[in-house]
Amino acid sequence: MRRDLLDKMIAWHRQPRRKPLILMGARQVGKSWLMREFSRIHYPQDTVFLDVHDNALLRQAVSGGSANLQGLLEVLSTFSGHKIIPGKTLLVLDEIQESPPLLTSLKYFQEQLPQLAILAAGSLLGIALNRSIRGNADTEQRVSFPVGKVSFLDVPPMTFAEFLDAVGETAKRECLDKLAWNTIASLQQSYQELLKRYYFVGGMPEAVAEYAQNRDFQAVRSVQQDILRSYDQDFAKHASQATLARIRLLWNSLPGQLAKENKKLVYTALRPGARARDYEVALQWLEDAGMVHQVHRVSHPGMPLKAYEDFSAFKLYAHDVGLLGAMSDLPPSILLGSNELFTHFKGAFTEQYVLQELVAAGLTPYYWTPEDGKAEIEFLLQGDRSIYPLEAKAETNLSGKSLLSYRQRYEPRKCLRTSLSMHTCGEKIDDLPLFALRQALPCYLMA
Repeated sequence: MRRDLLDKMIAWHRQPRRKPLILMGARQVGKSWLMREFSRIHYPQDTVFLDVHDNALLRQAVSGGSANLQGLLEVLSTFSGHKIIPGKTLLVLDEIQESPPLLTSLKYFQEQLPQLAILAAGSLLGIALNRSIRGNADTEQRVSFPVGKVSFLDVPPMTFAEFLDAVGETAKRECLDKLAWNTIASLQQSYQELLKRYYFVGGMPEAVAEYAQNRDFQAVRSVQQDILRSYDQDFAKHASQATLARIRLLWNSLPGQLAKENKKLVYTALRPGARARDYEVALQWLEDAGMVHQVHRVSHPGMPLKAYEDFSAFKLYAHDVGLLGAMSDLPPSILLGSNELFTHFKGAFTEQYVLQELVAAGLTPYYWTPEDGKAEIEFLLQGDRSIYPLEAKAETNLSGKSLLSYRQRYEPRKCLRTSLSMHTCGEKIDDLPLFALRQALPCYLMA
């Protein structure tokens, strides 16, 4: 497999005074694979790869402090059996959140040894970092982690384009990258079938690899269930007992929340009498772990969108469409239907897919509804000069009053709609196929 993020890692590596690079993302999205693949390509003979989680002796050896870099390098070299030479060696620290002193040491490396290339990651690193920032760490060793001393790279699940590469459809991926609309139109049915498979398989690398090798949907579902079980184990192991039940309830409610016509998160749907403040910590935990994405409502589509953000109203999405299907017990047999998968759960999978593509593109989407709630635009995107409404439609039924209502109120420069229909440019509305959405959006947002 190949991940597009390798290009960003290469750009980081070429910076003259690079900071340690921390890969952020949910468990099993491919952070360790990315670090190993980068080291294989660029440091084939000189990589020190240490898994902090699996090395209790290493954690004990560095527990005394991290400011003495020379002593720390000697310890790391001893445990790896490989001498670490700044300017020559790549140091990779996986599951670094298991050692607060090592995490703290990154700031000293940035200040004193910027020539040493360092990659770090951790499956629950976001929780450790944000506890440190909020000052409520419940571990014995508090993490000292000043802002500005490291670079971050968010690692999402594999995108649809990366899925095409993985399953041997690189030529089709290249057509999307080139926006070769005539060729794409001639292959429309094939793209739709591949997109259906992506909706089921999702972007978790292990699930994609299983499908690419064996084309066995039952085996893919087994992989997904294993991932979900590992998540539940993380809840039990790392969350406080006071928060555990609420984390599980919130996480397991995602399919039902997204199946509603109005997908705004309603706490009383979780439990009668539930209030937002009851679930603040649980929601923050899931977000810090990279497992959910909040999309907030905006009251007015003005620049910048963040100035009009309504923190009391938001929709909650999972981080992977395949895991959402596994949580919903979606049977593989539904793939045999025509386009039933696209409309299942009132288009929940289509919205989840669009959200993933937007997040992978580095965008922060919002959604819009008027005060009377009689219309909704699923996503609002801020471009360089304009706000673009993006309506996500399942199948090819393009009728709908929400976009018309939005146009009449705000007269946007251009409205966007994504569905299974092919690309068309209208006077006020442009249609973008779901399978080419990520490639087509920059033409608008950067215009």
